[in-house]
Amino acid sequence: MNIYLHIEVSMRELDSKLLLGVIAANEGHEVLISDISEIERGTRTGLLRPGIFHTKSLTPSQNKISFHKKLIDRGFLITSLDEEAGIELESYEKFSDARYSKKTMDQSAAIFCWGNDDFKTLKKIYPKYKKKIIKTGSPRVDLWNSNFFDYWQLPNIKLKKPFLLVSSNMGASNGIKPISDVVKFYREAGYFQRVPELFNEIFEEVAESSMKTSDFVEAIKYLVDNNKNKYDIVFRPHPVEDINTWKEYLKGIPNLHIIREGSITAWVNNAFAVMHNGCTTAFETSVIGKPLLTYLPFKRKYKKNIPNKLGHQIHSLKKLSRKLDSLLKNDKLKKKSIKKKITSKLISQKIYIDKNVFASDKIVKVWENISKNKFHLSTNWTKLYLLLKIIKLKNTFVDILNKIFTGNLKSKKNWKFTPIDKNDINERVDKIKHALNLKQNIYCKIISERAILIKKSKT
Repeated sequence: MNIYLHIEVSMRELDSKLLLGVIAANEGHEVLISDISEIERGTRTGLLRPGIFHTKSLTPSQNKISFHKKLIDRGFLITSLDEEAGIELESYEKFSDARYSKKTMDQSAAIFCWGNDDFKTLKKIYPKYKKKIIKTGSPRVDLWNSNFFDYWQLPNIKLKKPFLLVSSNMGASNGIKPISDVVKFYREAGYFQRVPELFNEIFEEVAESSMKTSDFVEAIKYLVDNNKNKYDIVFRPHPVEDINTWKEYLKGIPNLHIIREGSITAWVNNAFAVMHNGCTTAFETSVIGKPLLTYLPFKRKYKKNIPNKLGHQIHSLKKLSRKLDSLLKNDKLKKKSIKKKITSKLISQKIYIDKNVFASDKIVKVWENISKNKFHLSTNWTKLYLLLKIIKLKNTFVDILNKIFTGNLKSKKNWKFTPIDKNDINERVDKIKHALNLKQNIYCKIISERAILIKKSKT
């Protein structure tokens, strides 16, 4: 069976898609992991044979609806698990209004859910499609399992001391895209039409995010000045945030590392504690069992969210510093039983974790059931590789001509999907196989700088 896994933000989604790809390949399926541009080129030229197209959301933009229709007309099936998740929100209803529609639900063969909240809400809003709505959990959560602890190694960055991880979620005020571009995107994608109040909420979030930015800069300076050189701080910008903006805000602070390389899970696993405000990393930190500090310097009016109910809620710089000193000494979070129950209930409301079966295995099984063995015609991967190679060379030539005649090299940098490194991908695949104790030979080929083929080797 042909399976096409759509990635939008590689830093957030690549590892879980590799997990899905390895599990599917182990069952004999051929898997292409790619950004949307390479998949569109493959389908437009007819090189990609019909199969399962698993997308990162069912947002009812006209472009997405049109593309899905073309795929369906060619015999593809559409499935989805929303990578934005919405697990940080008190209620999933407004999120579902923005991210789904009757049209996109109708186009889908299966809609996978993170947990009870999205599962129940979607079935309530779209009862006609309730048989398509399936609570599997997320492959990203699979990777929080202790089986994958050895998978999460830090990038080649030397840190000599224990470190506090500060997970940032302030893209509203520090984003790569200006606010006007964000508003334009939401308008063109029909968000304001589906959720009219979202327009004002964007600006409310910007204001609150700016306040949070100032408070976190102050907190980092305070912690560095008061920790007596006992630990470092790793500041991790969100994928949508401009890292150069943060480098300017935090310039000159010693023992501070502003790092975006590697998955957030690797940093959570290796930190002695994690600090956040309104970040979904709080769920991951809690499930993994790392100490979590929720820093709340002011009362939030916008998005009173669930992540801020997790971990140690701290409101002052002195208490923040004292708690970190205590955690560094113990290097272990002491959980009171009542706290444990509350945290567990909050997490299980949003995230479904089956202790016996990974979400990834469940998703692959659903694909096998809905395909009914009809996607047996294999894609000519060599032709696809050559096509993408030619397009890459053509784009490079156009960029060179542009530089010669205008003096500017205007090649677009895709900040969402950084170029793939062959050795890195092979190493990740080998680690997944080891974690799952898989004995089959899995073949991995880089089709382009944003497309990976995974299938069972013939030898």
